[in-house]
Amino acid sequence: MKCLIAEDDLATRELLQMLLSDVCECHVAANGRDAVSTFRTALDRDERFDLLCLDIMMPEMDGHQVLRAIRGLEEAAGIDALAGVRVIMITSMRDSQHVLDAFREGCEAYIVKPVGRTALFEEMDKLGLLANTAPGQGA
Repeated sequence: MKCLIAEDDLATRELLQMLLSDVCECHVAANGRDAVSTFRTALDRDERFDLLCLDIMMPEMDGHQVLRAIRGLEEAAGIDALAGVRVIMITSMRDSQHVLDAFREGCEAYIVKPVGRTALFEEMDKLGLLANTAPGQGA
């Protein structure tokens, strides 16, 4: 499984990498523009991401803008919503407007920081991302 972690906070980025490294090949982006660029490059190379862990509050482009851009790239590539990258918003933004906006824009799960292994893996399991991957098997 291939994951893009779009998170500007170094500690959270490293935590997510540590939590996911047993089940994912992790790539990171420290701001929104880099996240979209990394996603576009992978799509162009037909090396699509399975999971996107996306923060809302980031420099360059916020998570809402990133999510809309990524869903647009997928649509332009003929990837239907059910076949697109699975997006888990991982953010400190807990107000209902951000949650509703994120789901309208195409995220599948929403976790409020601080993120823990149990919550992250439960959401990944609900999305069907862990069905064929057990921790310790590698990416």
